[in-house]
Amino acid sequence: MHTVLVTGCAGFIGSHLCERLLADGFNVVGLDNFDPFYPRPSKERNLATLRNHARFAFHELDLRQGPTALQEAIGSTAIDVVVHLAAKAGVGPSVNSPVAYLDNNLLGTAHLLEWMRTQQVTRLLFASSSSVYGNTERRPFREDEQLQQACISPYATSKLAGEELTYTYHHLHGLSVLNTRFFTVYGPRQRPDLAIHKFARLLLAGKPIPVYGDGSTARDYTFVGDTVEGIVRGIQYLLTHPGCYETVNLGNNRPVALLELIEAIGQALQIQPQLEYQPMQAGDVDVTFADLTKAQTLLGYAPHTPLAEGLAQFVAWLRATPTEA
Repeated sequence: MHTVLVTGCAGFIGSHLCERLLADGFNVVGLDNFDPFYPRPSKERNLATLRNHARFAFHELDLRQGPTALQEAIGSTAIDVVVHLAAKAGVGPSVNSPVAYLDNNLLGTAHLLEWMRTQQVTRLLFASSSSVYGNTERRPFREDEQLQQACISPYATSKLAGEELTYTYHHLHGLSVLNTRFFTVYGPRQRPDLAIHKFARLLLAGKPIPVYGDGSTARDYTFVGDTVEGIVRGIQYLLTHPGCYETVNLGNNRPVALLELIEAIGQALQIQPQLEYQPMQAGDVDVTFADLTKAQTLLGYAPHTPLAEGLAQFVAWLRATPTEA
């Protein structure tokens, strides 16, 4: 029975992943620092179904505390695969707090990699982001795209630099690595700062929806269950391909324009949206669009959740959840 260490386990994607791994028979060790980017009670709710599971162990820890603190938390537990989801998230906020993003995301990743080196933990799935592509002209985005001068937000820069760090440890220390570039993940427990969650709350409150730009910007919205499936397949890939170093997109291969998204959320809530046009936000890209050829070839990854179905699941969760989530 394999043991997986999941950093950022109390977050949106992390909590879904831990539940899936436990259901699949893995042992799971979870780390989270309860970053105050959004309220702790929502993250505690994410952990509620995990805390009493016999094969789940939780440690509250900030990776910036260093490899020694991490080792003290993990102790003698043998880790087979690390899934590194922990990061300070959000493109827009990173523009206003670049140092905080680089500190959290790069230093935390460096400390984790050093711990893996000293403890001879050899397999890492690193959560990267579609934001690393910036406004790359070739679409859909392919993993072999040259990304020098592509990043247009500190968050994107921190993620691409994280990929470079994982390569350094692969090259120097033989670490097996799968970098996974996520594309706008949504679904139950989604962070409150992200568009779908934010727009739905505004609609329920009878407030207008801010439309940044002309509404033509588009995102490759990916349901969290599909993303988690891709991560689990990535873990299996790492377990069976020692010494690998690969980067794959985990998206949906169908960009949805902002105005189309707002209409779909309104339909899911049965509320007619009122729009309020505003200037484009700094750091935002025009389109995200994942080429999935490589993920399909290496992992057998094939997302299957239509937007309307995913939004219905999100709305059901939202209506049953307190407002501070």
